[in-house]
Amino acid sequence: MPYIYSKTTLVLSLVLLFAGAAMAQVVSPGEIKDPGLRALQQQYIDDLRLVGQDILATHFDYPFYLSRKLDLDQAQQLHADQHSIRFDSYNGKTVLAITGNYYAAYSADKISSDERARSTFLEVVMPVLKAAVPRFQSNRQVQGYAVEISHHIMGKVMGVSMERPENLMVFLPQSAALRLLGSKDDDTRQAALMQGQTFLNAQPITIWLNGAGPQLAANAPAADNSAEGQSPAAQTGVEIVSSGNSGAPLAGGTVSSPRVSRPKEPPAPAPPVRDTSPQALSSLQASNQPVVDQMVKELDSQAHFVSYAPPKFVAFRQGIYLELSLNSTLPASAAGSRYKLAAMAFDEHVAHLIRPLLAYFKDAQGKDEQGKDEQKFDGIGFSTTVHLASKAAAGTAEAVEFFFPLVSLRCYEKYDCTGQQLLDAGTVLINGERAALDLQIAEGGSSY
Repeated sequence: MPYIYSKTTLVLSLVLLFAGAAMAQVVSPGEIKDPGLRALQQQYIDDLRLVGQDILATHFDYPFYLSRKLDLDQAQQLHADQHSIRFDSYNGKTVLAITGNYYAAYSADKISSDERARSTFLEVVMPVLKAAVPRFQSNRQVQGYAVEISHHIMGKVMGVSMERPENLMVFLPQSAALRLLGSKDDDTRQAALMQGQTFLNAQPITIWLNGAGPQLAANAPAADNSAEGQSPAAQTGVEIVSSGNSGAPLAGGTVSSPRVSRPKEPPAPAPPVRDTSPQALSSLQASNQPVVDQMVKELDSQAHFVSYAPPKFVAFRQGIYLELSLNSTLPASAAGSRYKLAAMAFDEHVAHLIRPLLAYFKDAQGKDEQGKDEQKFDGIGFSTTVHLASKAAAGTAEAVEFFFPLVSLRCYEKYDCTGQQLLDAGTVLINGERAALDLQIAEGGSSY
């Protein structure tokens, strides 16, 4: 009997200690200034604590701590505030936000920034999402997830070896998070990831899950998260089952004794990236010139191609895109910010060209040296100069560029993706600067 009593006491002590550690990961509602977010934090405090428990029970390759502050060294982190899980606002959306420090140290000489981002995403961000998304997948008040993780890179400055932090931030809308975690198809998961935003040290980047470069899955479905009366899980048709780690023991969690950081081994070599050399671009141009000429002749009245800048294949973000130069003339009523003009140019001009344009490139695949299907190029870019049909606006114009992956264009062509999802999966440049373009906000006249 004494043996049973002592064993039960030990189990209860471990459960209480584990629960207490999970509570320490959740920001107190009283610390949140926004009344709406504070009420949400209070309402779902128990679910947030369960998320904390699942994260604590996760085994990471290197020490990981939820943390209110990023870029702390490991000695500081041991005594730092670990309250991290909270509701926050990102680009006007209510998100579940989680921040933490991951003590893996990558070699800057051996591992590229893209590879570092991909590694931390797979090793930390994905497990964090697996802990968080199941708890809130049916909650219409939660519109997405924002995870920011600091890892370390090692390199030399003026011949002296130094280790410094590098921050990865990932935002995923609710529907994209559900597809990323709920699908077993790599292409669908990649397309879902492209619906979000990823930054490394505040610079936009693209994470390729298979490490193979700019390739998205053809026919990847995309969800419209705006349907009324449906939960996000119902809209996407994806239901994610919780990992069930909330009752897991302490072993392997982030409260275990920290291990010594060591450099990450370089990952296995990725498949060869797209050849974007001038010779490759010239060869692609020559093989497609008859089709391009026919397209220009038949679509010019609708597309308003720039005569002195004929369509050409260009290198863009490690891929090859067919760049089309256009003129977009909008009614005087479209006057407004550059974002409004860009949004109107997309809605009123570019979007109407996509389906007829893609008809000319149904055979956008060829064969590689092994006889396997290989996509000839990666996307289409629409470079347009936006004018207003108004004498008062004569001489004023905005230069807007839209670069869209072919798979996203095919998705839009089949009515499986909305225009907003197409924009989110692509790259938008306004007067040479990258911009995030929200059609509803821009065309509604709201400021960015």
